[in-house]
Amino acid sequence: MIGAALVALVAVIHLVILAMEMFLWETRQVRAIFGISPEFAANTRVLAANQGLYNGFLAAGLILALIRGVPGAGAELAYFILACVVVAGLYGAATSSRRILYVQAVPAILALIAVLFGI
Repeated sequence: MIGAALVALVAVIHLVILAMEMFLWETRQVRAIFGISPEFAANTRVLAANQGLYNGFLAAGLILALIRGVPGAGAELAYFILACVVVAGLYGAATSSRRILYVQAVPAILALIAVLFGI
């Protein structure tokens, strides 16, 4: 059941990212989290909303995996979505901010390991 809890945690992380990027991008709090200026936030709000939508798709896939059952019928979907999150997190850490490694990739790696081993 640890695997299911970690999958749920990764889904929640991506729902929070969706909210920040799609709806809260220009707020002071979110600008501080991402380290961006008001001008940059205004100029990139459409791009950020698009990124947020993709994070929502990741969360939706993980939620569907949980509904199907982890462990169980949803495990294969969880493997795929978690692997996508790991790749995206590693790429983001390499190209944007090392913090992405800890916020996205590490939780997804832990969830993937837990689901793979049925923990």
